[in-house]
Order: sequence, then structure tokens, then C-alpha cells
Amino acid sequence: MSMMEIKVPDIGDFKEVEVIELLVKPGDTVKAEQSLVTVESDKASMEIPSSHAGVVKELKVKLGDKIAEGSVLLVLEAQEGAAAPAAGAAPAAAAATPASAPASTPAPAAAQAAPAPAAPAPLPAVQPQPTMAFAAGGAVTPAAGHKPHASPSVRKFARELGVDLARVAGSGPKGRIVQQDVQAYVKSVVAGGLPAATGAAAAGGAGVNLLPWPSLDFSKFGATEVQPLSRIKKISGPNLHRNWVMIPHVTQFDEADITELEEFRKSSNAALAKSGKGDKIKLTMLAFVIKSCVAALKQFPAFNASLDEKGENLILKQYYHIGFAADTPNGLVVPVIKDADKKGIAQIAEEMGSLSAQARDGKLKPADMQGASFTISSLGGIGGTAFTPIINAPEVAILGLSRSAIKPVWDGKQFAPRLMQPLSLSYDHRVIDGAMAARFTVYLGEVLADMRKTLL
Repeated sequence: MSMMEIKVPDIGDFKEVEVIELLVKPGDTVKAEQSLVTVESDKASMEIPSSHAGVVKELKVKLGDKIAEGSVLLVLEAQEGAAAPAAGAAPAAAAATPASAPASTPAPAAAQAAPAPAAPAPLPAVQPQPTMAFAAGGAVTPAAGHKPHASPSVRKFARELGVDLARVAGSGPKGRIVQQDVQAYVKSVVAGGLPAATGAAAAGGAGVNLLPWPSLDFSKFGATEVQPLSRIKKISGPNLHRNWVMIPHVTQFDEADITELEEFRKSSNAALAKSGKGDKIKLTMLAFVIKSCVAALKQFPAFNASLDEKGENLILKQYYHIGFAADTPNGLVVPVIKDADKKGIAQIAEEMGSLSAQARDGKLKPADMQGASFTISSLGGIGGTAFTPIINAPEVAILGLSRSAIKPVWDGKQFAPRLMQPLSLSYDHRVIDGAMAARFTVYLGEVLADMRKTLL
């Protein structure tokens, strides 16, 4: 045995990096190429491995320290002949995601190991394989006393969310924790399904201890202009944030054939114009979709429901109040068509026109935007093929409509041009499973293809 200093090897084109995580402590036994610390530059995060095996006697760095090539990390009581195969190699697990960008799905460990510039190609980090315990859903979580298996980018992502990786079940190869595992854990925590992460807020059963929002002087990069958020966006922003974080969203995508329905809509509008009612009533596709959704909600009552505050009971609603997102100069608002099941399509269209006009003029009353049991967000007049609408709590689902398009559809004998309407159904996975969501969109598509089904 001999005492030796473990120093920072060649880390490429980085003058100084910050220590953001200590992976060992005095008394720990480490293997050659085992990660010792995680460091972060303005471009990436990386783990620095040990060049020798042995026992850690003393740490020479602490969190927040700035280090560079040649800096002493720790004093090691090294085992004789236990040098790494390539002593002094660059850090073995550089994060693939820039520190300034959102973390993306991590690649396998071998793909993430990237050589630093002007240095020999590094060997993949040799991670000690922890004893694994299987959790629900086939995921694997480290047994007590073992270091969670995750890449630097995932560790960074978890730190930003205040998540203790020791509590997260890994679904990757050999129990490796990937970004989706951290996201799933956070959603479970805020929904009250798992013990809180380290530092998570307990009040109301919601909230993760997030890092402060970055505060930068953008003017040093170029000219800037400050534009205050509208009152509507200031009000809706926190609600959207809460709904996205607290509801486990899943989105089902589908298409509906509205060829005949569109022809009927056009001919009906022409008839209204001839009768002199065209100035007062204009039938839109959204009016037909609202009526069709009522039929689907009756067929699948769980979509016309809400969870109680404790998440223990489902409140099934016997009324059908349909909210629709209306675009205004100051942002989106959601007026509500009350008792849509008791109204004809012409009445729904007329009421939509009146509510939309009031929304644009800023004259909507609070009562006009309350009580919705299901919401529709239509972007068909603007464009797009699909999107993920955010559920409007306490509802459990929301339907998104994108721009319809003519597509070739096989009718059993040939391809025929059909007008197809994209559907994007987001639903609360605590209440609705994927099979039910698929059945909902299939049934809704059938109704839109032939609204006579609503008479059955």
C-alpha cells in the first residue's frame, strides 16, 4: 500500500470547472476508473474517474470548488499494481446534453462516453454494479447502500428537480436510471403516490423543491425589450404549470373522416344564408365536434368526471358543460357551453359566436368560464397536425383539434380522397387507461363520420 494523490486528468478545452457532486467520501474503497466527482462547465457536466484502486483517505475538494487539470481531488491509499488501464485518461462519462439546454433522453453509457478534445479516446467508465431490487412495472431500484446507476446528465436533471436518485426506480439496462424515470417519479410525488423527494414541499401534497429561475442580464448578449405578460397569461400560467406537473398526462392521437360532415356543414350554411339567418348563425366544425363529444362522453362517463381532492373517488357528472378555447388579443380564455346535450348544433354555434365575441372584447363574465366538465382546444384554423393539450383541472381530459387535410384513404378497393380531422386527446392516466382513451377517440371518429349514430 502507498499513499498517492489523485489529480484531475486532461479534461479537454476547459480552463476551470465546478465540482457539483462528490461521489465518494473518506473510508470508501474505490476501483480503478470508478467515478470520484461530478464537475460542470458552461457546456456540459462530466464525471472524473480514479486512476487507481484503493481506499479514500482524504478529500481535497468540496462542493462548489473550481478545479482544473492537475488539481488534487483526494489522497488515496492505493493498492499495488492497481493502476487504471489508461492512467490520466479524460473523464469517462461526459454528459451529452449542454448545461444550458433541457436534458434529453440519455443515450446508452457507451454512446455517452465522448473523448475530450486533444486527448486520447477515453475508456468507458467502469461502474460498480449494485445489487438490484425489482419494483412495480419491471423497473429496477438500487438496494440500500448502493449508488444509483445514472449518467451525469440524468444526475444533473435530478438535482435541478430536487430528486434523490436513491428513491427512483431505473427502467434502463441493468437498472440504469433514465430521464423518463425521474420525470415519472416527480409526477408520482406531486400526485401523492410516492414519498417526497429530498427537500420536496409537503404542503397540499404538491410541489418539488425546484432551483430558482435563472436570472441573467440578457442585454450583454444583444439588444432586448421588456414586454409585460398580459393579465390573462399571468393568471393562466400558474394553473397550466400546476396542471402539467400534478396530472400524469398521456395523449392519444387519432383521425376522423369528416368528408360528409364538412359537405353537410357547407350546405347547411348556404341554406341559412338563403333564409336570412346566415348573418346571425354560422355553423363551424367545432360546433359539430362539441355535439359529437357529448355523445362520446355519454358512452364513456369517466371522461365527464373529476377526481376528489384526495384522489380516492371519481365524481361522475350528469351534466355536459363543454369548454372551448377562444383566442383573444391578450391570450386564450375558455368560455363554456352549458348543457350542450340539450342544445342543437345551430344553438351551440350561435352561443359560441356570442361568447367568442365577448371574449375578444374582454367582456366575459366569470360565470361564462366556470363549470366545464370537458374542454376542446381547436387550432384547426391556424394549422398543425397534432399537439398535446394540457388538461384543465379538475377535469380529467381535453380534446385538441388540428387542421383537417385531404388524404388518400383505402376503402377496400382503392385509395379515395377523404377529409381527415386530426384528434389529440390528453387524459389523466390516474383515471383513464390507454385502452379506454383509444376507444373514446375511435367512437368519436365514428360519430363525426356519421352523426346519425347520435340518434341510436
